[in-house]
Amino acid sequence: MFKEVAYLVQKDFLLELRQKYAFNGMLLYVGSTVFVCYLSFRLRFANLEVPVWNALFWIILLFTSVNAIAKSFIQENRGRLLYYYSLVSPQGIILAKIVYNTVLMLVLALICYVFYAVVLGNPVQDDALFLLTILLGALGFSTSLTMISSIAAKAANSSTLMAVLSFPVIIPMLLMLMKLSKNAIDGLDRSVSLDELLTLLAINLIVVSVSYILFPYLWRS
Repeated sequence: MFKEVAYLVQKDFLLELRQKYAFNGMLLYVGSTVFVCYLSFRLRFANLEVPVWNALFWIILLFTSVNAIAKSFIQENRGRLLYYYSLVSPQGIILAKIVYNTVLMLVLALICYVFYAVVLGNPVQDDALFLLTILLGALGFSTSLTMISSIAAKAANSSTLMAVLSFPVIIPMLLMLMKLSKNAIDGLDRSVSLDELLTLLAINLIVVSVSYILFPYLWRS
């Protein structure tokens, strides 16, 4: 199964390299959104307040993740899915999608953070904790939204269903990520954030485990 995951991840990266419009589109979305925030807030207020800076950052990442991960299964046609069905296991497919989407989201999140910090300033005092929060956020968004994308792909209006199903799942995780990043911005002792870090890590492991167990039943349908 690990060989299947490696080959499927390699396939997704090769497709992304050949069809660069998806990744470039996400970069354009991130850049334009950050620039609009700069025009709306930084030009009007001399210093952007820390809660507003934090909230805007995660809102941008949230919509970026929904748009980037929505194509995981929606872009796959029925013929290709049938071909996968005859070659690889469903567990390998869902794990490969999670790995690929995690790497994609991590790259987009780091680019967004660098560009966001350059344009709107960087009030973060604990960079290590903030980067760890970004890592957990990228993993959490990718694991949750990948499974939701597989469910939405079975419906007729998959894009709308993807947006409707994703927000109730993501909002609790998003609130915890915002609290963690606020602690990193304020430079609080890391022991204060230990409970949230362990909770996020546990949520990610649970979502991966549930996806591994339930996706084969969805795949057979």
